[in-house]
Amino acid sequence: MITLTGNTLTLQEMKEVLFNGQKVRASEESMEAAQKSREAVERIVSDKRIIYGINTGFGKFSDVLIDQEDVQDLQLNLIRSHACGVGEPFPEVVARAMVLLRANALLKGYSGIRPMVIERLIELVNKHIVPVIPQQGSLGASGDLAPLSHLALVLVGEGEVFYKGSRMDALTALQMEGISPITLEAKEGLALINGTQAMTAMGVVGYLEAEQLAYESELIASMTIEGLNGIIDAFAEEVQTARGYQQQIDTAARIRKYLSDSLLTTMQGELRVQDAYSLRCIPQVHGATWQALDYVKEKLEIEMNAATDNPLIFDNGEKVISGGNFHGQPIAFAMDFMKIAVAEMANISERRIERLINPQLNDLPPFLSPEPGLQSGAMIMQYAAASLVSENKTLAHPASVDSIPSSANQEDHVSMGTIASRHAYQIIQNTRRVLAIEMICAMQAVEHRGIEKMATHTKHFYEKGREQVASIKQDRIFSKDIEKLAEWLKTIEFSQFMKDLSFEKGSN
Repeated sequence: MITLTGNTLTLQEMKEVLFNGQKVRASEESMEAAQKSREAVERIVSDKRIIYGINTGFGKFSDVLIDQEDVQDLQLNLIRSHACGVGEPFPEVVARAMVLLRANALLKGYSGIRPMVIERLIELVNKHIVPVIPQQGSLGASGDLAPLSHLALVLVGEGEVFYKGSRMDALTALQMEGISPITLEAKEGLALINGTQAMTAMGVVGYLEAEQLAYESELIASMTIEGLNGIIDAFAEEVQTARGYQQQIDTAARIRKYLSDSLLTTMQGELRVQDAYSLRCIPQVHGATWQALDYVKEKLEIEMNAATDNPLIFDNGEKVISGGNFHGQPIAFAMDFMKIAVAEMANISERRIERLINPQLNDLPPFLSPEPGLQSGAMIMQYAAASLVSENKTLAHPASVDSIPSSANQEDHVSMGTIASRHAYQIIQNTRRVLAIEMICAMQAVEHRGIEKMATHTKHFYEKGREQVASIKQDRIFSKDIEKLAEWLKTIEFSQFMKDLSFEKGSN
């Protein structure tokens, strides 16, 4: 059971809930803080103080006062009118992460929402009632208004959900679980939709996949080094420490361990003096990707525990301040950084694929073909990798450099962070397929060299890979192999493999 406090949620805990079946609950202290914040809102309403979002309109309508008897209609109208998302739904795991993150943010006690609403969000998480939330339509300030409105609709018994393998009306799923829809009170609609939880949830799921992929890329690259009789000297510890980047040092250390007893690697001058950059510079390039991912992780874990709605309530309601914590710029930058970093993993991987299949660059069978000429072997797999890499380059264009004013120019600078997070996720999927292609080619190359000469760790990985994709003895529909291996790389419990190797991030 993961306890939510509003302040302590980690990426590892998110992983436990989203992928390992852990349930969540709210701490008593955080629920008490939420209750006090709610009482402050009720005093404001009772005293007829004029506070944005409690008894006023929204955005450009912030100067329009709302009668007390219309407050419930104001909140429901807000949710309905802002549910303007379009396109395909977010993956279920991302939508579920949104619900979890919104509950955690509200538990900070600055939002003025009733504890029962937070309890309902937690109930959706634990009972796997997942809102159907369209991916497109958010500017990333004032938060993720459209996506979070689709989330909030479920609480009032409207919209759609994924439940028990089906897509259905939210009210139907709620009734199946014996849950009654709620009526939103003053400020609650605004508290539910002012926030960065769509971009953050997409970022969290993307980061967790990217982190695993970064580790896998090093092991796949190690197999490629064996397939090309790569020079191990370039990974020497003193080379890495001479530059000083810890992530570079760690990457090289993992590769040295993977290849520690390999009979397929060479020393400089044995076959050639230097390898191409795509082999020799793996610690420098992959290490730089790790630097970016470390930055992304830091920003995500701050945002996961941030109060990002507006206005925020302080000092038991004595201070109610309209600010801009809903602005997604920090996450927008982080997502754009992750896009570039992961795209480069694919970029260098595709260059290694070329070195594995190009007969002018190696002494392996041309295109790793079992019968060169009659059979094309891996020739067109490199085309597919090149296409994915090129697509990544367009997706890696930073979304955060764009802004279009909205709400009659009241909201005149926005982050586009949700677009950045969506594009980052697509780049991760593309990169995994490129690495799957590299692994297929690397497995074929080490077979030619002699798998009995492989290092213990890479041979184990090779054997697991061969359970997914057979050796190329005859041309076949390689699309199926690529997709199967990519899916395996996505679902493999790689952290256990790392644990077996006694690797923790940052260790040598």
